[in-house]
Amino acid sequence: MAKTQTEKDSESLINAVIEGIDRKKGLDIVKIDLTKINHSECKYFIICHGNSTTHVDAIAQSVEDTVEEMIGEKTWHKDGYKNSIWILLDYADIMVHVFQHETRNFYNLENLWADAVIEEINLENN
Repeated sequence: MAKTQTEKDSESLINAVIEGIDRKKGLDIVKIDLTKINHSECKYFIICHGNSTTHVDAIAQSVEDTVEEMIGEKTWHKDGYKNSIWILLDYADIMVHVFQHETRNFYNLENLWADAVIEEINLENN
């Protein structure tokens, strides 16, 4: 079946987000597909983590810069830069979560959405 323009746009945004994470060596990237979940906040979560507040900040900033560079889109909302323990970048249909490792383990979003399709993103550079 052919992809709709919305699906192509989401795919382009996801690819740009993952590229931004990869540029700063974000760790354990996961894509959670929420499209089959009723009443979900968005269509996809992209989750990763860094090793320090500096790393988390750099990853999130790289995602913003890369998405704008590759597809010309800016975040609709962002939060968490003040302490860089958990930064959320909201692109409406796609929400990017950049955690510190301990915070990611504590909130365990992957288990909260265990009924969704969860895909680990394996990149050669990571």
